Formats: sequence, C-alpha cells, structure tokens
Amino acid sequence: MPSDGDAATQGLDVYVVGGAVRDALLGLPAGDRDWVVVGATPESMSKRGFIPVGGDFPVFLHPQTKEEYALARTERKSGRGYQGFTFYTGVDVTLEEDLKRRDLTVNAIARAPDGRLIDPLGGQADVKAKVLRHVGDAFVEDPVRLLRLARFAARFHDFSVAPETMELARRLVEDGEVDALVPERVWREVTKGLDAAQPGRMFEVLQKAGALERVMPGLVFNDEIAQQLACGVRCGLSLAGRFALLCRLSTQPEDVGRRVRASSECIDYARLLPQVVAALPAAEVQSADSGAAPAGAAAQLDLIERCDGLRKPDRYMDLLRTAACVGQLDTELWRTRLDAVRSVDAGAIAKAQQGRPEQIKAALKEARLRALSSLA
Repeated sequence: MPSDGDAATQGLDVYVVGGAVRDALLGLPAGDRDWVVVGATPESMSKRGFIPVGGDFPVFLHPQTKEEYALARTERKSGRGYQGFTFYTGVDVTLEEDLKRRDLTVNAIARAPDGRLIDPLGGQADVKAKVLRHVGDAFVEDPVRLLRLARFAARFHDFSVAPETMELARRLVEDGEVDALVPERVWREVTKGLDAAQPGRMFEVLQKAGALERVMPGLVFNDEIAQQLACGVRCGLSLAGRFALLCRLSTQPEDVGRRVRASSECIDYARLLPQVVAALPAAEVQSADSGAAPAGAAAQLDLIERCDGLRKPDRYMDLLRTAACVGQLDTELWRTRLDAVRSVDAGAIAKAQQGRPEQIKAALKEARLRALSSLA
C-alpha cells in the first residue's frame, strides 16, 4: 500500500484492485498491483508526477514504483467487438461503479489502504466457493472476457465456471461478438493459458462455448491433447513445446499458429513435432545384437537432419522432450545419438576427399551412420 510518506499519493483516494486482492485471498504469492484512483483528474495526476501511459482511458505510472494507477471509470458499448466502448472517467465515478464494469466477481474486489475490502458483487464468496462468475450482463459485450474466463479456468483449475456465465459465453459466440477479436489479442491470452497450471481447461471452456473454431480456426482439440498439455506442464516445457502439443493433431498445425500471429519459434515447433513423432518408430528399430540396425541408424540420422539438429541441438532436444509427452521416449539416449553425429569431424572428411562435393557428402553421411550404429 502507499506509505504515509508517499507524496505522489498523499491525499488521493486509492485502492488496490483485481488480481492482487484475489490472489491474497487465495494465499498466493503477491504479484503486480493495479490501483484505482477515485475523484481525480488527469491534470491533477500529472501535477503529482504520475506518468500518463493510457490510450483509450487515463492510466498512469507512479513516479517511483512504476505501478499502474487508473482513474475510476465506467464504460458503455458503442460498437462491435472488444474495442467498441466509450469510457467516462469523471471525478463523480465511484469505486463501486468501477468494480461493476469488470469481468468476473473474483476480480472485482478492492482493498483500501487500511486493509478494508470493498466487495459489492460477492467476489469473496466466489473465491471461497471456487467459482468463476461474471459480474453482470455486460459480459456479453466484450469478447475478450470470454478469453479471460477460459484463461482463468486454466490457471485456477479447481474453480468451476458458473452455468449462467457459460450461457453468456455462448451468447458472445452466437451474437458474433467473438468474431471481432484480432489474432494478436487471441495469441496474448493463449500464451497466458498455455503457461497456466492446466492449459487444457482454457480450450475446453472455449470449446464448450462454441468459440474454439472461431478464435483458432483449424485447431483440433480433445482429451488426448489436454492430457499431453498437462504432461508439458509437469515437464516444464517451453511455450513453443506446449503450443506444438496443442496443435499436434491439427491438419496444418503451422497454419493454426500463423492465424493467431504466434511467434516463429512456436510455428516451427508446431510444424516439426508431428514429423518427430511420426519418425520415432522407425528410428527406434534395433538389431538382434547390440547397436542400431542400418535402417534404424538411417532413420535416426534422417530425423536429426530434418529437424536441423546439428545446427540447433538445443531446439532438437527440446522437441524430443516435447515428443516424450506423446509417447515413451529415452531422451538421454537421443542426446547420446546427437552427440555421436556431431562428433564426426566434417573438416577431416572433406580434406580426405580432396574437396569433391558429392564424395564429401556421401563420406560424411557414412561416417555419421557408423557413429550411430556403433552405439550399444
């Protein structure tokens, strides 16, 4: 909370709102705090040294802490989609009016400097009951709220979604509001959902609302994918690895990524993971005695080269760790195989072949196959 000696906030009517209050009630570690200021003007905030950063409505950074302070506001629907709102931030807007325009009751609790909680919408009861519930019927006016609902379901996986809230989520889809979401905003929420404790729940909620095909066209999602995403969390996979698992059963996984403006790394992983999974059975063929049979060694080398494992060994091993969430896989054995291939001295082979390109290529491949076949 602001200290008594904080000149920037001295005399301001300020409250911590949203996630910081909710997480404190849940006994979770404190994260970033968001503040609401009641009864102030943009001019008075600037005079106190606050730095304006808001676009559509006044938001300021504290001159020392850099925490965000937003003027209390109301909003009114004025157009299609999540950007179709007009905002009012007059000095007469009350804290309760500001809380009523928020998405979920658990996010509509404020804490005063003296520790007192202001909870006009029953958020504390829903935190205790572990329920995600919409604040009001205005939920159907903003499609981002559906994405946030789904993302919070992934983060707070032991919370249920209130049936009436799910009905409003379906209305958002039926009324076409969800079609106004831009890919960049979808991707922003998806990355947060994939980083949550149970990523699969995000896509389950979107699927139940009928929104999944609208916000991520071409994505195939089912219980198998949900279980593999849970494995990705347990194994600490990267965002790219989790996204690849999400898209694994989709016909064109890389296209799913492009449509939501995913990062190039995520798109690459989505493209390569199905290839890795498909190639593994042939690559694991073993001879009757020790070592890999020639066919197995050839499949191993082909997979390493197709995934650019020689130039990007860290990415290659990350892809294999990701594939281990799809089927049983000895990643340490594959690291040994990769190290064996990379240990082959390409320069020495080129020198021995006296610079003849085709012979160099064939000799290098043969040396790498021997290195793989020699592994027990």
